[in-house]
Amino acid sequence: MAASSWRGAVLLRTVSGLWQAGPDAAREWMTRLPSLLGFQQRCVSCVAGPAFSGPRLASASRPNGQNSALDCFLGLSQPDNSLPFRVPAVSVHRDEQDLLLVHRPDMPENPRVLRVVLLGAPNAGKSTLSNQLLGRKVFPVSKKVHTTRSQALGVITEKETQVILLDTPGLISPAKQKRHHLELSLLEDPWKSMESADLVVVLVDVSDKWTRNQLSPQVLRCLTQFSQVPSILVMNKVDCLKQKSILLELTATLTEGVVNGKKLKTKQALRSRPDTHCPSPAAQGPNPQPVRDPQQMGWPHFQEIFMLSALSQEDVKTLKQYLLAQARPGPWEFHSEVLTSQTPEEICANMIREKLLEYLPEEVPYNVQQKTMVWDEGPSGELVIEQKLLVSKESHMILIGPKGYLIAQIAQEVGRDLMNIFLCEVQLRLSVKLLK
Repeated sequence: MAASSWRGAVLLRTVSGLWQAGPDAAREWMTRLPSLLGFQQRCVSCVAGPAFSGPRLASASRPNGQNSALDCFLGLSQPDNSLPFRVPAVSVHRDEQDLLLVHRPDMPENPRVLRVVLLGAPNAGKSTLSNQLLGRKVFPVSKKVHTTRSQALGVITEKETQVILLDTPGLISPAKQKRHHLELSLLEDPWKSMESADLVVVLVDVSDKWTRNQLSPQVLRCLTQFSQVPSILVMNKVDCLKQKSILLELTATLTEGVVNGKKLKTKQALRSRPDTHCPSPAAQGPNPQPVRDPQQMGWPHFQEIFMLSALSQEDVKTLKQYLLAQARPGPWEFHSEVLTSQTPEEICANMIREKLLEYLPEEVPYNVQQKTMVWDEGPSGELVIEQKLLVSKESHMILIGPKGYLIAQIAQEVGRDLMNIFLCEVQLRLSVKLLK
């Protein structure tokens, strides 16, 4: 057997074994395969043009031939509509991402589309749910409030249907925005999103006993102003509840005992009906706009209720199928290879900020400025990123950690997240500088 054939057979057996151990382990090892095979790894990129059909690699990195068995393992073969749903990667090059966003959609003969706005209080789990629906983590997630600082867009494309997710910042009051000196986008973006929405998903964290007993005044005001837009209620983090009977009370309160124009019965409150769709009165035709009662705690015009954990793939799959079923005939807005409207630099900055929020105390992470110094391709085809974290106080230098351990851990964790988004090897270097 020739040396190259023997090496290929060994690699294929290794990949098969790793895949059985889990896709994450296999994917991490696969990023090193090109150098083992004797050719330079190239980051997945999107090429715009008349014959554009998705991610391509430079021809120099395809010595095994197009659609080879190894390419199939690496996920480099050409798209096939008969294959299961595949989550696209994000280009590491900003210009390629920009071109893809404006490229003519490759929609089928009978396209369907749905624009979905996710509304909820800060830290309700909107970004976690968005990531699970998309099948890839592109939005930052942390336990601290205001992780999402501005509107971000995600795209799900399956067969003839495209669902556009608008992940909005948590709704806050103008007083809170001024008091905490928060960006104006936190106040304005959710309202702007509603203007083009086909469906509103209202997310409530049922594990938070301080906020779960009523919809926030900001959410209710938004639903009232855009009462013509159909809405559904998603009760998130139900796995954290020890007493499931609480869900009955919460459901009655948050819906005012009415769903789809019908009064809820006790048995109905714990049942989600994802396969049925009955328009609420607000969705059936033009009605006088409701006037919100200052004492109102819930919204009586939800079409449907879902009780789930955003961390559960099975729970989220049920919601995803419901969203796909609600899509209406209409042209796609994006090419099927678009996963998010964010630039690669924005994704990177957001992922770093996520870790800063996770590891740093109190107000420290909110006062860290980020500056990208290097964004380039390394000698072996890897993406090399160098970013400076600028702090204004000596006390904020705790970000470095003893012997630089904390900053190194953050860089390592963010690098792994970025590898899963860009599907290429990433070397991230972080440094901290005190502003004088």
